[in-house]
Amino acid sequence: MLLFRSEEHARSWRDAHGFPDATTISVETGWRLAHAWYARKLQPDWRRHTLEEAETLFASLGLGGEFWRLRA
Repeated sequence: MLLFRSEEHARSWRDAHGFPDATTISVETGWRLAHAWYARKLQPDWRRHTLEEAETLFASLGLGGEFWRLRA
């Protein structure tokens, strides 16, 4: 994960280093994703998310498109 001050900064960095376009999210969205993803991690009955659960979580945060699709 890399942090940039703006989408333009991210685009400039990708161009300078020869990387293709990639998905970017805001720090706020990253925080919401991390919070939702790990919220129950310390619970005794915790288990990994299924692919369907993970995709549902991504969608609930407005994360869509090919990058966030886990199932074929």
